[in-house]
Amino acid sequence: MKNIELKIEKLEHCLGLPEYKTVGAAGMDLIASIPEAITLKPLERKLIQTGIKIEVPMGYEAQIRPRSGLSIRHGITLINCIGTIDSDYRGEVCVPLVNLSSEAYTINPADRIAQMVIAEVAQAEIQIVANLSETQRGEGGFGSTGIKS
Repeated sequence: MKNIELKIEKLEHCLGLPEYKTVGAAGMDLIASIPEAITLKPLERKLIQTGIKIEVPMGYEAQIRPRSGLSIRHGITLINCIGTIDSDYRGEVCVPLVNLSSEAYTINPADRIAQMVIAEVAQAEIQIVANLSETQRGEGGFGSTGIKS
């Protein structure tokens, strides 16, 4: 596992810092830094503050991902599936949550609401070509490889 430095600025309303819960964890838990509980009605979405700003090193991104327990037990996930925080963003980290269940769900101050994974990225140099190389799959898209081996 590769370690990098992640600079974090705590905002006045910060209730806690991101934290790895186990030695082998890929993601750090992010918590809701909110002054009072927020209830998400079914299909409702809200942007939840974390109380931190981060400085992601150049060549990396911070990926914001749903917490699996919240997703499977309560239908709480991210509206954009995985969010990306670019290395040049300096605003507060906020989490766009959505309630996909049929019941209201309450987020309390300091609840763990998402995970943050730091991942290496590359920028592509665009090259315009007349044709792409041939492959066995070709243009086969969704479901084209089947569901059985």
